[in-house]
Amino acid sequence: MGEELRGRQGRERGFHDRWAAEVDPESLDPWRLAACPTTPETSYALSLLGDLSGKRVLEIGCGHGELTSWLAMAGARLTTRDLSPGMVDVARRLAERLGVGKRIRFDVGPGESMEYPDDSFDLVFGHDVLHHMDLVEAMREVRRVLIPGGRAVFAEPLGHNPVLNHFRERSPETRTPDERPLLFSDFLILREGFSVMRHREFHLFTLALFAWFRWGEGLDPNRVRYWKRIIEEAERYRRPFAVLNVLDRILLALLPPAGRLCRMTVLELRK
Repeated sequence: MGEELRGRQGRERGFHDRWAAEVDPESLDPWRLAACPTTPETSYALSLLGDLSGKRVLEIGCGHGELTSWLAMAGARLTTRDLSPGMVDVARRLAERLGVGKRIRFDVGPGESMEYPDDSFDLVFGHDVLHHMDLVEAMREVRRVLIPGGRAVFAEPLGHNPVLNHFRERSPETRTPDERPLLFSDFLILREGFSVMRHREFHLFTLALFAWFRWGEGLDPNRVRYWKRIIEEAERYRRPFAVLNVLDRILLALLPPAGRLCRMTVLELRK
């Protein structure tokens, strides 16, 4: 592992450890996140995993652990890992509160180098993780640990929309210095060595809610993570989001290239 990658991982670890220290596991709700009406990309990504009963699943980047506990409750034989010891601790405490801690193996370490044997997992899952990593190294490891015919599913932000990029530039305190939203050109890296890759995009017209947060409610993007607020206040924004999401689905069906301007993509890869 090169010095540059180790430096990047150190900065990511420090940022997420500091964030983890602010999180109360008592406030976290896996069901709210997994079935949130304002984050259809999450529900779609989880649906791609299929029946998890008895499946060997690796989650890369557990974060706060809501989806970690959800995967365990869905029957997965789950291993989860995160670069941040603080985040792993939050995820473990949440799982223990929900009674699924003993079903999960918790590991601290990078996704670019993993200790698991070849062909160890039926599925690999990650949400908002690849854009923090070295894509070439990460995907090499994902391919290695998947069984032949195994699948990987990732939900990731996209970096083509200039308005979104403006918000990102204006909120450096809520982002790590090294993270980089994916570009469609990165898909060539992601699909290397996989027999199939599919992707579906989300959030274009629905980004109007982010504009509302900034200019309607005056929320500073450096202090409020808009993508978290849309989950925490999902019931408040359910109706306008539903209308905007229908417009998204119509536009993207008629004009697929518009997907480049969306906020999120969900990728499914088969080894």
